[in-house]
Amino acid sequence: MKLSKKWLNEYVDLPGEVSLRQFADTMAMAGFCVGGVDEPGEGIEKVVVGKLLKIEGHPTKPKYYVCQVDVGDRILQQVTAAPNLKEGALCPVCLPGGKVKGGHEGGMVIGSAEFDGVKSEGMMCSLPELGLTVSDFPYGIENGIFFIEEPCEVGQDIKGALGLDDMIYDMEITANRPDAQSVIGISREVAAAFDKPFRGHTPAVKAGAGQIEALVDVKVEAPVLCPRYTARAITNVKIGPSPKWLRERVKAGGMRPINNIVDITNYIMMEYGQPMHAFDIREIAPAGGRGHIVVRQAGEGVNFTALDRQERAIPPETLMICNAHEPIGIAGIMGGLQSGIKPDTRTVVFESANFHYAGLRRSGRKLGLHTDALARYEKGISAQMTAEAVDRACELCELLGCADVLDGTIDVDSTGYTERVIKLEPEKINKLCGTDISREEMVKYLSRLGFSVEGDDVHVPAHRADCEGMADLSEEIVRLYGLNNVPSRLHEGAAQGKYSQSQLFERAVMRTLAGFGFFEAVTYTFISPKYYDKIRRPENCPLRNSVVILNPLGEDTSILRTTTLPSMCEVLAKNYNNRNMKARLFEMGKVFLPNADSEKLPDERIVVTVGMYGECGFYDAKGAAESLCKALRVAAPTFEALRDDPSYHSGRCAKIYVGGKPAGIVGELHPAVLENYGIGEAACVVTLDLATLYENRLPDPLYTPLPKYPAVTRDIALVCDDALEVARIEEVLKEVCGGLLEQCKLFDVFRGGNLGKDKKSVAFSLVLRDRAATLTDETVGRLLGEALDILERKYGCTLRA
Repeated sequence: MKLSKKWLNEYVDLPGEVSLRQFADTMAMAGFCVGGVDEPGEGIEKVVVGKLLKIEGHPTKPKYYVCQVDVGDRILQQVTAAPNLKEGALCPVCLPGGKVKGGHEGGMVIGSAEFDGVKSEGMMCSLPELGLTVSDFPYGIENGIFFIEEPCEVGQDIKGALGLDDMIYDMEITANRPDAQSVIGISREVAAAFDKPFRGHTPAVKAGAGQIEALVDVKVEAPVLCPRYTARAITNVKIGPSPKWLRERVKAGGMRPINNIVDITNYIMMEYGQPMHAFDIREIAPAGGRGHIVVRQAGEGVNFTALDRQERAIPPETLMICNAHEPIGIAGIMGGLQSGIKPDTRTVVFESANFHYAGLRRSGRKLGLHTDALARYEKGISAQMTAEAVDRACELCELLGCADVLDGTIDVDSTGYTERVIKLEPEKINKLCGTDISREEMVKYLSRLGFSVEGDDVHVPAHRADCEGMADLSEEIVRLYGLNNVPSRLHEGAAQGKYSQSQLFERAVMRTLAGFGFFEAVTYTFISPKYYDKIRRPENCPLRNSVVILNPLGEDTSILRTTTLPSMCEVLAKNYNNRNMKARLFEMGKVFLPNADSEKLPDERIVVTVGMYGECGFYDAKGAAESLCKALRVAAPTFEALRDDPSYHSGRCAKIYVGGKPAGIVGELHPAVLENYGIGEAACVVTLDLATLYENRLPDPLYTPLPKYPAVTRDIALVCDDALEVARIEEVLKEVCGGLLEQCKLFDVFRGGNLGKDKKSVAFSLVLRDRAATLTDETVGRLLGEALDILERKYGCTLRA
């Protein structure tokens, strides 16, 4: 929320010695961080109010004028081509050596120059050069010198003259404090934090221009969604620009000044935090006569065009503001196109209402609308300020002299409000907070925040609906007592937070991959449906069955991913396009697999994804998967050739099994996929399901003494079909030799020669050892013979001659 320091000072007298740092630190301790500061006059230096005394034509340049400008302590000669010069008028003048904020000269030092022999000192300024627009000063022009109509003195600093000497705090308001989304709300907090009196204001309205009941009536058909609806009316309205002080306040709050009536409603929203709307009576009573306001749900088949000129289909449950015939506004969100204030508006009905926050939030999301009014309503503002806010709007109309106020207020109140009372229990509060605050101090802190204490009863003000019990009172007391004064110590008790085994395993995976030299990547879990096209998934692929996000940020982030492959491809492509010669990356990310029952939430799985390119191939990626499992003491993975996955190279891809269960895929990306992502060399990706790895952890290792008996080594070379996977041969050798086989290492693959077509020779180095006795050649020969028999019957393998 934007907070003007000038506006704040109307409610709280802060000492002049309070610096920005002190203000920010104090408010942060009170629970309200200052996210940033904006100074409207920042970048403007040595610019003063000048008076244009004399205008003459340039002797040699017909389009230029030579002007004499009084700046208070001297008279400057300036040359300009501006066509709107007026002798005797006041204007901003940048002195030699000064700076302006915008325009062609923005940020540059303005000095002296000569225009064809005529000296020019400094310059007269336009609105853009001061960072202003015609919304700030409606009588000004965009292109030309800005002549000031407000009263000011020659030589006065322009920041003070135009209200640019303010400071705008960007306050960070938590969702539980909707009352603080207003100048009055924040001012209360500032007054309490600095222990200064808060100067409130009760609106006073003269009225007397007739009775509102004769003009309009209000009917609320959905009291649950609209607990309170308050209205007042004004007549003899004179639409025009707002005065300078009101325009400054509206702009300081981050909004654009429009006209006096609209600016008043925006001013009230910023001051009280109560959104308002101004209806032209001609929309409430389109046929003349007495008008009718009906607050009801839209119902079926309603289309509506709002002030943003977009026509929308309105959900049936959406709350609407209607006249006797049709909707004229979306309650709490945006008025209708025709309901706004027009130049010829003469009678206005002010709406100051309260709407149910949850219903309004749902409507806003379904409609794709999020306005300043909705931002306040959806957090649950108090219904007890609607009457005071509408009175304040009428008071401002009388103050500006832009309308006459009708007598009476229509107030449909179904809140049944009763003041909340909480018992003050100092001992429990001190025990909860670990403090030693006296009861008298507690009462003092609560009183500073607007709570009243009678005996042991704390009366909660209407705007503090977030205070429901003793714990809430504790927070209020401690934040004024000072969080820095609360001693730091561990909570008493045996319960201590710690990581679960699965969380420790997840962190071990990340540390291991980082130790291997891989860098972590983090990507969004929501992606574009087009990503599936880029990885060549067919239309009937189950992976395309994704969860669709109801309120996506855009089409590129409209679904939840079912695979991490496209996300890793995007990261690899970005690195490649930034000319990184090689990349070794990993991600620990979620995928979302929809349930067959659409009412259930999707199945969330954590997937370890490894991606690489540059001086690497399929076996490097396969080795990364094997090394990861070995380092984590997970059952050794097995691999099965995969030739029909369209995302991967058909001859360089394999399924990964751990403990006999599918655990992922390793493969080199298909050339078409590489082309889709603009990657100009081979790239490999490994995906592993984290839960499957976790389920197949091996028991902790036990100490094994050094072997007493010698090992036996054998080398064997087998001739087999070229399509046979080496892993199948290794499986047979391990199954037959059992625990005697210490090592089975492939050391040669040969094709050609006299082996024949579609044949290959694979050679293994075997190490066997019996830890209980000396292993004999006879036993080794018998085991290898048995293995060779099985290989010949099952796969047609023969010993190479």
